[in-house]
Formats: sequence, C-alpha cells, structure tokens
Amino acid sequence: MQTASQYCGVWPVMLTPFDEHREIDWASLEKLIEWYLRAGVSGLFANCQSSEMFFLSEAESLQLVRFVLERVDGRVPVVASGHTACALSQQIDQLGKMAETGVDSLILISNRLAAASEGDDTVLNSLQRITAALDDRVGLGIYECPHPYKRLLSDDIVRWCAASGRYTFIKDTCCQIDTIKRRLELIRGSRVHLANANGQTLLTSLQAGAHGYSGVMANFHPELYVWLCKHWQDAPEKARIVSDYLATASLAESLDYPICAKDYQVSIGNFRTATSRTRDPAQYYSAHFATNTLQMVRLGETLKTLLAL
Repeated sequence: MQTASQYCGVWPVMLTPFDEHREIDWASLEKLIEWYLRAGVSGLFANCQSSEMFFLSEAESLQLVRFVLERVDGRVPVVASGHTACALSQQIDQLGKMAETGVDSLILISNRLAAASEGDDTVLNSLQRITAALDDRVGLGIYECPHPYKRLLSDDIVRWCAASGRYTFIKDTCCQIDTIKRRLELIRGSRVHLANANGQTLLTSLQAGAHGYSGVMANFHPELYVWLCKHWQDAPEKARIVSDYLATASLAESLDYPICAKDYQVSIGNFRTATSRTRDPAQYYSAHFATNTLQMVRLGETLKTLLAL
C-alpha cells in the first residue's frame, strides 16, 4: 500500500471503453491508462461511477481493476470502488474481494451505507461494521457518488473517518466551498486527504488546503488540472486564468456524460466507440453536443499554448 502522503494531486475517475457489443474494450482501456499517465496524474480512481460500475458484473469489476493494476505496474497508486451491493453482508463480501486485488485504497460509496430515507445513525453503524470487517492493511476512502442518489457526508461521519486512522481519501462532491473548508478542519492532522470533484471550487479549495482533484473533467484535459494542482501557489495569475477556464469547461459535463467524454476519447484515437451501458449515444450526436465538446477542448489546447503550460 502506498503511503498516505501520496493521496494528493489529480486522480481521474476512469472511463470504461466498450466495443459495439457493449463488452469491455481492453485495448482501448490500455490506451486510456497510458494517456492519463502521460498527463502526469498522481493516481487513478478505477471502477467508479464514470467507469459505469453499477452496470458491470462483479466479475467484470474485479477483472477491470486487476487489468488497471497490471498495466499501471506501480507507476502511480490506484484506488477502486465497485461498492454497489445493497445488503451489508453483500457489500462486505464485495469490498473484501476488491481489496484482494491489491488496490492502494478501497473506496466506499456513501449512498450504499443507508437508504435515502434513513438517518446518519444508520450510515455510521454501516460504516463502522464494514470498516471492522475489512483487512486493515488496505487503506479506505469514501465517495459521495451521485448515483443512485447523492448522500453527502455529515460532519460526524467525516470526523469519525479521520479519527479511525483507516481512511486516506474523501472524494468530495458537495460543490460548496464552506462545507469543504469545514471538512478540511475536521480531517486536519489525520491520514485523510480530500480530493475535490468540482472544477468551479477547485482553486479556492486548494487555497484552503484541499489535496487535489478527482473529477470527470480529467477525462478531457488532465494536464491542466495537473498544472493547477502543482502551480497554484507559484503562478497565481496564470492559476486564476486556468481556473476560470476549467470552471467554465466543467459545464460540458451536462452534455450527456459519459458519452461526451467517450466521444472525445474516440476523437484522439484512444477509444474505438463512444458506446456506454448507461445511455444511448444517439441523443448526444443528434443534439450536436459533439461540436460543443470539441470546441471546449480546442479552447483548452489554445490556453495551454498561450500560457506555455
């Protein structure tokens, strides 16, 4: 397991490429991994919502993560989830098998810990039981995944994770800078590292002490996120310009993600298709979203040139 100090920087939420039969396209996945690594990312978040994990079988999830670990071969740490089951016993079994792959941290999904109608006491009870059942040699994390419903972490849950000594990673999707600042105070001095998933609040969160970025837009221009996380202090004027672009470009997520990201990956030669198990790409193309996506990316490439990034 990597040391907790390595849970900083940019952690793309990995896409899963599929062929025309909606089977995993392993050759395209290998190209995607190398593309992330060339961009200088700090780590990879495999088998997450962007990976369409709720639409993968358990066997596929394990195979996917093993493939990523094998191809990465220790060049960066890899975290993974696959925490999709409903019953607590199923979740413990599912997470235990994922831990055996050798991932650096195992990421729990906050909405799996309780039903939408249940309170925080249920969340904490589930979290404590799962944590106790998992091998303490693997780090743990928690992710406020929006599917099938979004459950934000309460202060008590964040505080418990920090005090437990088991948690290394929070993928924060609250998108509220005041909440992020409060969470950073709660985890201060612990092993927990907070990765912001929101481009609009990223720079401000880094200034407040956040440890990095783990969001969908690293599937378009990871180099810009890597640059911002590394240089927001020593090049503040450039950082503001890059931040303004990234905040605006983040609106592209609404253009039928993950189809828009997969279509971009097709355009640069990494993927053979934009096929998804979560949605039909026909709407994306009929609405001319492809043009909007490529314009957004092209402007980012121009920005890199102008700022000599």
